[in-house]
Amino acid sequence: MQLRNNKLSSVIEWGTLLISTTLVCFFLVVVIWEIVSKGASQISWEFVSQVPTDGMTKGGILTPIIGTVLLTLITALFSIPFGVACAIYLQEYAEDNWLTRTIRASIRNLSGVPSIIYGLFGLALFVQALQFGTSLIAAGLTLGLLSLPYIITTTEEALMRIPNSTREAALAVGATKFETIKDVVIPSAMSGILTGVVLTLSRAAGETAPILFTGAAFYINGTSGFVNQEFMALPYHLYMLSTQHQSIDEVRPIAYGTALVLIVVVFLLNLTAFYIRYKYRKNEN
Repeated sequence: MQLRNNKLSSVIEWGTLLISTTLVCFFLVVVIWEIVSKGASQISWEFVSQVPTDGMTKGGILTPIIGTVLLTLITALFSIPFGVACAIYLQEYAEDNWLTRTIRASIRNLSGVPSIIYGLFGLALFVQALQFGTSLIAAGLTLGLLSLPYIITTTEEALMRIPNSTREAALAVGATKFETIKDVVIPSAMSGILTGVVLTLSRAAGETAPILFTGAAFYINGTSGFVNQEFMALPYHLYMLSTQHQSIDEVRPIAYGTALVLIVVVFLLNLTAFYIRYKYRKNEN
């Protein structure tokens, strides 16, 4: 009887997981098919190499692409060093006490804060208090703050996977703690660290709310890339074309093409993360 109940429970659990996975995949395929079928006709070399013209009703999306690339670079330069260093300190140096546990809990809670809150905070801190104005640097630093909790958490989890015996072996042969961390622990955890970093940056590249208040512009007729100026970005450009443009029906094909390009960019970043993990695991084996 007990065996029958266990078998029935396993079948129900397996069926529930299968149905849930099928539903998620179905809706994902529907959304992707909708974007690909309506946006593929817009994709061309001219579309990705020309700037928007005539109020974004003609031309391409070169300006938003450049803005997205520069924005992601600033986000990476700000968030990666601070995030990785913070995770190393919490995992390798900080004592396990109530203060450290409180800091960890706070960092994990920050991961759940809505992105628009980061946008308002970036507006208050970088745009107004530090007087950067609505600019590329203000938006990049805001996205860096948003990315920090994710990078800290994923890096710390990657360091946790390294057995203590590995650290003890390095210390036993005369290495200092710093040398152990630099030459043994971090290289061993590099696949997890880089995977978390790339996935975090791919998420940041698709954010709209944080840059809404800090520097994204509705329309720039050029390829301005100065960090102290406003910029165009793919997610904000898509939002404007879909909801705020004076000729939404006219620019709808461009909106679908922009969405397709943004999906491809995020997909390539995620594919890079999986390749990094595969490469490092293969080298470890």
